[in-house]
This record gives sequence, C-alpha cells and structure tokens, in this order.
Amino acid sequence: MANTYKKPSNQVAPKKKKESLWFTLLSVIVIAFILRSSLVEAFTIPTGSMKNTVLVGDYIFVNKLSYFLQTPKYLPFTTIEIPHLRLKTWSIDRGDIIVFEYPGDRDLVEPREKKVNYIKRCVGLPGDTIQVINQQVYVNGKPPKNPEGMVYADAPMEKNVSDPRLFPRGAAWNVDWYGPLRVPKTGDVIHVTKENFSQWQVFIEREKHKAEVDPSGVVEIDGKPTDTYTVQRDYLWMMGDNREQSEDSRTWGFMPVDNVVGKALVVYWSRYNPPSVGRGDGYDPDEIQDAHIRWDRIGNLVR
Repeated sequence: MANTYKKPSNQVAPKKKKESLWFTLLSVIVIAFILRSSLVEAFTIPTGSMKNTVLVGDYIFVNKLSYFLQTPKYLPFTTIEIPHLRLKTWSIDRGDIIVFEYPGDRDLVEPREKKVNYIKRCVGLPGDTIQVINQQVYVNGKPPKNPEGMVYADAPMEKNVSDPRLFPRGAAWNVDWYGPLRVPKTGDVIHVTKENFSQWQVFIEREKHKAEVDPSGVVEIDGKPTDTYTVQRDYLWMMGDNREQSEDSRTWGFMPVDNVVGKALVVYWSRYNPPSVGRGDGYDPDEIQDAHIRWDRIGNLVR
C-alpha cells in the first residue's frame, strides 16, 4: 500500500500573508495614534515668544498626561472633532510651560484654523487677578518670581499710551501697564451691560450662548433679557517669557483649560535655520546666522 502521509507545511498562503501584513500595519498606526494623542507628542518652536526658555528651532516633547487622561479630540489627520473623554490627573500650577490649542483672535468666536498649538507660560489660574505695572507682572497683588532668562524691552512703554489691539476690546492699557483683570473661573457671575457688552460678547459666545443687545439697549443672552452671565468653564492667563515680543493673553484673552494639550517636557533636538538658508524657522538676532545644530540644548528640561 502506498504511503499517502504528507508532511505538514509551514508555508502560509499568499493571501493570508497579505492580510496579516495589513493587520500588523494597521495595528501599528492605531497604537502610534493613541500614544501621540494621549501620552507624548512632539512639537517644533516656530517663534521667539518664549525666548530664552525655548528657542526658535527647538523640538520638544510634551507630556499629555501631565494634567489630563484623555482620548483623541480629532479624527486622525483631520480637524474633524469627535466625542472624547477627559479626566483630570494633576493640577496646573502657576509657572508651568504649557502647549495648548489657540483659542482664537480677540474678536473672533471661532479660531481661523483648528489644531493650531501655542506654547506659553501659565501666569494666572482661574480666579486670579492679573496686573502688569511697569513691565512687572503681579498676581493677586504680589509679584511672582520671574522666569530665569526672561526678556524685557530696554525701556517700558509710557503708562498713558494705550494699545487698541489688546484684550479686552476698548481697554486703555498697553503690554507694560496692563490690568487689573480677573481670570474667570466656573461659577463666576459677570455683570454685563450695554457699556461693557463688547468686552464680553465673544467670551459668552465661545461658551456656546447667543449674546446681543436689543434696540432699547437691553442685553439678551439666548434671547432672554439679563444683566448677568455665569461662567461655565475655567480659564488660564498665558504669557510669553519674551514679554515684549509675545502675542499672548494680553492680546487674545483668556485661555480655556479645555484647550490644554500638555506640559512641555524636554528639548530632544534643536537646529537653527535662518531665513537666508531657505526654509527658515524664524529670525533671531542673537544667533549665528548660519544653519547649525545647538548640541548644548539637546536634553534640556523645559522649565
């Protein structure tokens, strides 16, 4: 009788090999997306608003677990928002250097672009009162310790010179003489009148309420006459360490805690590319104006 036994083959059918490869590739992409969205993400510093803490051309890692445990906010590679969960892990402290989603220009309810990230120092927490006197910041009436290497202008602006670009609209302040202004927190009650309506309209509408003044001068929120508004979110006050060259909360206002991406952690790479070499990241007069790697910055903690 002929032997009909066949040795088992370890060969995988080509189709199964292809399916296995695609499954592995998809798994890697999903895992990478989850890690990037929820744990650690890399960012590049494009401007000098945080000089000398971080510089143009620094590449940093951001710890996204510093304050919240969260699921992705956007569909991968899009600006389409999806339902997401967010659980608080640690408290934000004054002085933390935070990456956050830009809330938008002072007079716009929605930002021009979504997923635009900024990096600034948290100067004020919800409920704090912020004031700048002759360039020095005061928080609740006291001057905090200034960041090491912070940059000021050689001479402050005159107190009686107002900057119409600043927040809130109509305030007769400038970047060196600013406030006092309270940072809103959940539950704060704001007195809204037709006289100060222009200062609060965008703020209220960013909290998803319709705000308007009727022809007789009565303030209406969601179609109901009122003279008060109750704040529904917590906010932060963010400023750049390069105080005279930073568009920050003095320019665009309060930053919702909901917009926090994470805490700046470490510089993992640093390369200066002046505009003269083509794809420049920005101009810094204190840098050697040739493209170069800043070896001494690699591995520096951001603080």
